[in-house]
Amino acid sequence: MTHETPETPSRPEAPAAGEGLDAPLRSLAGLGPRGEELVTRLLAKPMTPPRVLDLLWHLPSGYLDRRVLPSAAHAVPGGVASLVLTPVKYNAPAKGAARAPLRVVCEDQSGGLDIVFFHGDRNAVKRLLPLDEPRLVSGRVEKYGQRLQIAHPDFILAPADAAKLPAIEPVYPLTLGLTQKLLYKLMGGALARLPEFEEWLDASLVEAEGWPSFTRALNLLHRPQAPGDIALWPKARERLGFDEVFSSQLAIALVRRGYRQLAGRSLVGDGHLARKMRGSLPYRLTRSQEQALAEIKADMASPRRMLRLLQGDVGAGKTVVAALSMAAAVEAGAQAAIMAPTDVLARQHLETLTPLCEAAGVSLGYLSGREQGRTRAALLEKLGSGEIRIVAGTHALFQPDVLFSDLGLAIVDEQHRFGVAQRLALQEKARKSDADILVMTATPIPRTLLLSVHGDLDVSKLTEKPAGRKPVSTRAIPQERLEELVQGLQRALKEGAQVYWVCPAVESDTMREMAAAEERAAYLRQVFGDERVGLVHGKLSGAEKDAAIAAFIARETSILVATTVIEVGVNVPNATVMIIENAEMFGLAQLHQLRGRVGRGSAQSSCVLLYKSPLSETAKSRLDILRQVDDGFVIAEEDLRLRGGGEVLGARQSGDPGFRLAPWPLAAPLIERAADLSKYILARDTYLKSPQGLAARRCLALFERDDAMRLLQAG
Repeated sequence: MTHETPETPSRPEAPAAGEGLDAPLRSLAGLGPRGEELVTRLLAKPMTPPRVLDLLWHLPSGYLDRRVLPSAAHAVPGGVASLVLTPVKYNAPAKGAARAPLRVVCEDQSGGLDIVFFHGDRNAVKRLLPLDEPRLVSGRVEKYGQRLQIAHPDFILAPADAAKLPAIEPVYPLTLGLTQKLLYKLMGGALARLPEFEEWLDASLVEAEGWPSFTRALNLLHRPQAPGDIALWPKARERLGFDEVFSSQLAIALVRRGYRQLAGRSLVGDGHLARKMRGSLPYRLTRSQEQALAEIKADMASPRRMLRLLQGDVGAGKTVVAALSMAAAVEAGAQAAIMAPTDVLARQHLETLTPLCEAAGVSLGYLSGREQGRTRAALLEKLGSGEIRIVAGTHALFQPDVLFSDLGLAIVDEQHRFGVAQRLALQEKARKSDADILVMTATPIPRTLLLSVHGDLDVSKLTEKPAGRKPVSTRAIPQERLEELVQGLQRALKEGAQVYWVCPAVESDTMREMAAAEERAAYLRQVFGDERVGLVHGKLSGAEKDAAIAAFIARETSILVATTVIEVGVNVPNATVMIIENAEMFGLAQLHQLRGRVGRGSAQSSCVLLYKSPLSETAKSRLDILRQVDDGFVIAEEDLRLRGGGEVLGARQSGDPGFRLAPWPLAAPLIERAADLSKYILARDTYLKSPQGLAARRCLALFERDDAMRLLQAG
């Protein structure tokens, strides 16, 4: 008879009809409601319920070697051992010592080893370990006094059932309440549903890289049979990572092609409005601004849809390029809209656009969630009639009841800060109106992330800053020198300086961030006086934020204490000092963004990075780079190297493509190759109808690239 400890894996049964990889987790044998809840939490898939396949994406972090040792004498304390032992005696707890463990004294030809059960049921233990009958026992060996012991073995089997003991057992990351044994059993059930798929990658690539097939890779990772299989884990992981990145790049290529195939129109202006706007500027456009504008206007003039990303470093002048692009749309008889993720940023665009539109005689409107009642109704009427030619605002611009007379150009600033639903609403509005789309970002994006996040977009870059801008002097000082810093501020304020003081970023915790800002503002008000210190944080109403920023712009306050709400969009040329508290908590790109709030006038500006000691090596590298480098594109590449793709744009600006099998840095070298392969396959097989194309469709489905699948079905 076979004796097993609870949850010992058994051979998975073949799945019932319809219970494949896309089936919900609950379809796996042995998974009850509580287990389903724990596994769902482990897989952390918030948008859709996890499937059986999502469980297979949860890869092991290591393994246990459970190969049977020749004898107890070879067992090493602290390691896992599998031994054939014979129970010879039960040592029950003494009377009055009910909490003492139950010990089963076992022996083999080389010596003894005890099996220990805390709070064990004596009858159950006797059934598992009958005296004088050999048992295969596997678990972690410990030393207790002079005796070796295994407490609560992972496996207890009859020697005839040794095949049920995994020689090499994967070890998985867990969540509280979930056991390795249950996860191992569930993986077996999931693997039983895994067919051998047709190959979607080029055979030459697979051979050159030494990659296993998709199915073989998953089996190597979840059910290694020998140490040689463990040696293949790096190649198996790389193969699965490439599959995931390839599915993303193929989906992006299909979405891009689908958008391009939508009916567009040519928007060609005669330049008379743009000339008036240029004439009102106190400076000439930089070469990169002129180049970007030429690329945008060429796209607008083409009969195909424009889908372009304009990325520029802090202060590179994206809004002026946007204004001149919108002027071209208005010259061609259409309307234009510019949308920003926050009211602060949207109003900043409004302030930049107002003098330009006045100079050109173009009617300008503004719409955010704050405009209600008659004000909103009047503006909607003017938009619908075409009286308003250019409109700035938040995502309120793309609510269902906002109707344009003829929307020709939609500009979206900092698109990555919008939610998924907001992005879809924008795309749908633009799709219905034949509008060209220009996406802007002030966060330079490394090439690999551009391909993975914005691979469907053409890209223009602004690499220069307007004439007269001086680099910001940057230094890092420890928190212990806070009083010295405040004394220096007193001197600067006497000379007329204005100061931003940014408080720590507390990811996903606006209340703690707000408390930190309020505490720092209270301290500075004690030093400088209530009337000289303003405060801005995310919990203030829009009107309160505007009032605080307006007071700072008007020089009514000298210090503006803020959370990262001021990261983009606040333009105060007189502000010359930026203090970033707990700078070690910010990402490199985010620090560069914050530093860009100063140095916007002709005066010399400075940035102080206030940090808590001791610094980690990564944090020290980040602050050193910021002190030495002013180029946002260089900084973005360094940030990718130091932090990885999921954090480059910060939690609030996450550009992470959401790869589960190809985390950074594994994904970085794979992305360009996957993009090239996607283009190559589509060039040979436009609608993926060849055997390899049909296999590639399967890859898209496995990785849930739904948008691409819908486009294929429509085509």
